[in-house]
Amino acid sequence: MKYIIGAYATAPSGNAWDKNKESDYYQQLKDIESIQGLEHPFTGELHTHDDDWFLENIDPQWQFVFTSIPGVMGNLGKNPHFGIASNNEEGRLAAIAFYQQALQAIVKLNTHLNRQAVPFIKIHTAPRITAEAKSSVAALQKSFETMQSWDWQGAKLVIEHCDAYVEGQAAQKGFMSLEDEITAIQNVNSKHDADIGISINWGRSAIETRSVEGPIQHIKQAYDCGLLKGIIFSGASGVEGPYGQWRDTHMPHAQALDVPSFAEGSSLTLNEIERSLAQCQYEKLGFLGGKIAIRPNDISVNERVSYIKSLLSLLDKVTSK
Repeated sequence: MKYIIGAYATAPSGNAWDKNKESDYYQQLKDIESIQGLEHPFTGELHTHDDDWFLENIDPQWQFVFTSIPGVMGNLGKNPHFGIASNNEEGRLAAIAFYQQALQAIVKLNTHLNRQAVPFIKIHTAPRITAEAKSSVAALQKSFETMQSWDWQGAKLVIEHCDAYVEGQAAQKGFMSLEDEITAIQNVNSKHDADIGISINWGRSAIETRSVEGPIQHIKQAYDCGLLKGIIFSGASGVEGPYGQWRDTHMPHAQALDVPSFAEGSSLTLNEIERSLAQCQYEKLGFLGGKIAIRPNDISVNERVSYIKSLLSLLDKVTSK
């Protein structure tokens, strides 16, 4: 199979922007035949550091699944009411404006490549739920009714489920529950004949439930109601270590198959990848892939690519059966 890789999480630019290192990194990614394309972070511009550099260095055949989470979290740092599910109208409209910027970035990328290169954009149901900031299905539906009316240039809207607010539990994202996200999507899809879907990030579902059963439950739940569009494998762990305990740090996978690069204590094992993909017809999904980060983040470009290749080896082991 071919995979979508959240390469930005593994990139050398996680430390500081260095065009030479980043160019080397992208060239090595282009040499990996099983990479279908990139999960691309949107923060407000097409590329966080340099649009022109990005357009010059991508593989023109790649697909791009935009993810809004870096920009959403940046905006939440300035406005806790920011988000398309926000009950605060000012915060909700600020998020709508943010996604209008994302649409313009998609147009810029498509224009450069002279094709529709973005099959999906991942939307997030901020704000983080607190005593002051609240969200609702009604607010999310209102936002989606607006957003589904735009010409997305071939990109389909998908909610990437993040760890939901759980009373008494420290949250990483603390967004809306999967059940509420499903309700809002079903209502809007039915009313407008839309095709909004859901994607699951393995690590974030494990973080929400503090268990490897979380991703299983969420994948099955989204798949059974016909909304599952994609799965991205990021790891997490219930033990303290460099990646933290139940922290959204995109922990790499555990050791398996003698892969050279892995993370000790990761709950993302080969068996859990296999269990997760058994919950759905993964070959019919819109995208499948992974996103991992490195701690400490001071390794060479070659080592970074080794982590990606190692994860792809595990995915290949499961999908080639």
